[in-house]
Amino acid sequence: MQQSEDPELPALNDLNNNNNNSSGKHRSGAQGRDGFKNQHKDSEGSMESPNLEFEYGDTDNLTAELSELYSYTEEPEFSLNRDYFEEDFRTHVKGRRWVELSMDDQRAYVMRLLDALEVTDREKRLKVARAILYLAQGVFDECDTEADVLHWSRHNVFLLYDMGIFTALLELLSMEIDNNQACSSAVRKPAISLADSTELRVLLSIMYLMVETIRVEMEDDKPEWRTAREAFKTELGSPLYNGEPFALLLFTMVTKFCSMSAPHFPMKKVLLLLWKTVLFTLGGFEELQEMKVRGREKLRLPPLPEDSIKVVRSMRAASPPASAMELIEQQQQQKRGRRSRRSAFVDSLEGDSPFPKKQPLVKQDSLDTYNERDPFKNDDARDEEDDGEDVDSGIEGEVDPLDRDVIIQPPPPPPPLRPPTDRVSFPKGLPWAPKVREKDIEHFLENSRNKFIGFTLGNDTETLVGLPRPIHESVKTLKQHKYVSIAEVQIKREEELQQCPMTMGDEEVEETPAEILYVGMLPSLSQYVIALLKLLLAAAPTSKAKTDSINILADVLPEEMPITVLQSMKLGIDVNRHKEIIVKAISALLLLLLKHFKLNHIYQFEYVSQHLVFANCIPLILKFFNQNIMSYISAKNSICVLDFPHCAVHEMPELTAESLEAGDSNQFCWRNLFSCINLLRILNKLTKWKHSRTMMLVVFKSAPILKRALKVKQAMMQLYVLKLLKIQTKYLGRQWRKSNMKTMSAIYQKVRHRLNDDWAYGNDIDARPWDFQAEECALRESIEKFNTRRYDKNQNSEFVPVDNCLQSVLGQRVELPEDFHYSYEMWLEREVFSQPIQWEGLLQKQ
Repeated sequence: MQQSEDPELPALNDLNNNNNNSSGKHRSGAQGRDGFKNQHKDSEGSMESPNLEFEYGDTDNLTAELSELYSYTEEPEFSLNRDYFEEDFRTHVKGRRWVELSMDDQRAYVMRLLDALEVTDREKRLKVARAILYLAQGVFDECDTEADVLHWSRHNVFLLYDMGIFTALLELLSMEIDNNQACSSAVRKPAISLADSTELRVLLSIMYLMVETIRVEMEDDKPEWRTAREAFKTELGSPLYNGEPFALLLFTMVTKFCSMSAPHFPMKKVLLLLWKTVLFTLGGFEELQEMKVRGREKLRLPPLPEDSIKVVRSMRAASPPASAMELIEQQQQQKRGRRSRRSAFVDSLEGDSPFPKKQPLVKQDSLDTYNERDPFKNDDARDEEDDGEDVDSGIEGEVDPLDRDVIIQPPPPPPPLRPPTDRVSFPKGLPWAPKVREKDIEHFLENSRNKFIGFTLGNDTETLVGLPRPIHESVKTLKQHKYVSIAEVQIKREEELQQCPMTMGDEEVEETPAEILYVGMLPSLSQYVIALLKLLLAAAPTSKAKTDSINILADVLPEEMPITVLQSMKLGIDVNRHKEIIVKAISALLLLLLKHFKLNHIYQFEYVSQHLVFANCIPLILKFFNQNIMSYISAKNSICVLDFPHCAVHEMPELTAESLEAGDSNQFCWRNLFSCINLLRILNKLTKWKHSRTMMLVVFKSAPILKRALKVKQAMMQLYVLKLLKIQTKYLGRQWRKSNMKTMSAIYQKVRHRLNDDWAYGNDIDARPWDFQAEECALRESIEKFNTRRYDKNQNSEFVPVDNCLQSVLGQRVELPEDFHYSYEMWLEREVFSQPIQWEGLLQKQ
């Protein structure tokens, strides 16, 4: 397995060490017992907590997305923007407010601002940019409510776009990116603060407000606004800016920041703008589903068996498995209960024969244990263990039923209190239709033919001669649920193009926004991936601060550090919130890129995936989840009164330590739950159908980490955790499966079934360690062939078709010089008549 491409990303041993340190056996010091107790308390609360009312989507609501653009340290700049606007506005428009102007007057004033943006004086240009930012923020000083601010912000943003402000801002942004003086001074500074990125923050804030506001559709949008939205979407996704899409300029900013050549870049704003630009130009999850349906229709494939978005939204969360501490307490309570029952029984006998207090009591106790207790209560018994595969844990709450029969003779079953049909409740139906691949049918028939006939027929799935009737029925059932994905068609088409380049001719590649973005990213894709993972590592709550790590707090730290406890608490909340927003933006961006590239062409997706895997993305995500995930999801790192636009409209109350600690009243933090689901989905994308990467999950001991994530009672998050557990159950051993039957049952109920997938038994013929390296190498070879064939324009002309038909060659029009007919006779004499032709030699060569 290839190791990390970058030293800053977590080494493979680092995760194992963290995982071992977080286990029950290796806890020590303050992080040990206290953390374990806190985790136990949180897990206790989670067992009783209701389902989280969380609806997954492309983004949070518009107000929340706009408020996350600003850090709390930037709050004084709102009044600064207003002052610069009013100073300029009063000199040109006297006696009236912005909201009272006619549309023509507003256009005239914006045109004046646009002209002022082109001045050479840097300070004057910054003041004009702040005035434009105040307009984009919704002229909040002239509004009474937050709804008014959002209304005027929307109105002004469409006006700014119509007047060409975005193009002017883009030129200024390019100038700031190439400002070597600012970069070199920032590199020399020992500590970077907000003041070092003022111009960049103002420009990026305006552009973000424009992209996010125009991206969101409203029912009452004017027809010209809808037209402007489509034009802006096309403009952002097309290579109109220096021959490349706008997203590539932002990717360049990310790589410059991570290479330490521009440490003053406001990375949170860059990542948010990059994410929203990709979301706007490529489309969100619902647009992806529609594109997938259209793609299947175009390839004449059967329709999808169900709408995955609707299925996931209709699922309900399962009760999380019990933790190790809870099982220990349950055992102790049961022992105390048995002692009290036994002593009461002995007292009631008043010295009778000891026989009744020995045998029947043990039998009855065993029956209580077996019938009254949930047989899967010991699900999380090895949650804190390293393996739990071969060694039985001492905290298991019950004896194996087979062993129990040896120890105690089972009593006769008691008469049922109610009919069995009332006691047993079967699920109404599984949420997903089962799927079968063509490869699975071929594999099934190969095994059947080897068993009953003694030879195979290759990839033939139609001939069933000599096979017994049950095999016929099995093949019929498998074919009823056969699913051919777009990726399989693309792989088959690519193989044909590689094998028959002359016969197949040139491939017609549709210039979709995803295709344009991939072509632009291709030369520096590995740099972009490593930079994003560096930022994700720096923002992860489990990461420890290192002296050589990148500083992602440049756009949140004030010039003067806090001197009071209250200021320190506020800055601490701001820093944590800042990191959470960065994680949210990166996770959503990576997931969008993976999903769109997979739909556009499977090898584009595989290329990005392989770069992520080689840059240690899998251990990085597992390291992220190796924390108290319930605490992360319920974190209160927000100060509602400081959120925009609330802080711009309402009077600022006096902040106290109690109000800062209280946070908001929400049951969970939307962005953190959103980030967790995105990271789980990325992990699923990377490991699906990849045995080598699945074994990475096993080697990094991801099972206990993922099982802790099941404590979050949210159906979508549980679904992706269960998917990750399902693909590795066959490698975890029989003892693990026996001890985690509640998890196995949840996998059966919630995850899609592959009809001949033996995930619950472990009879996997592909689980051979020497095949893993070959699998990645073969995939990389296919990716390189695809990229070379489609995108390498300088490849040699060895496979260019040659026209060897005499009539068509002689019939081609040849461009001749203008003066050729003057010297035609001389040319004929020199080149034809005077040259002897050796016909015999020509015939001999043939």
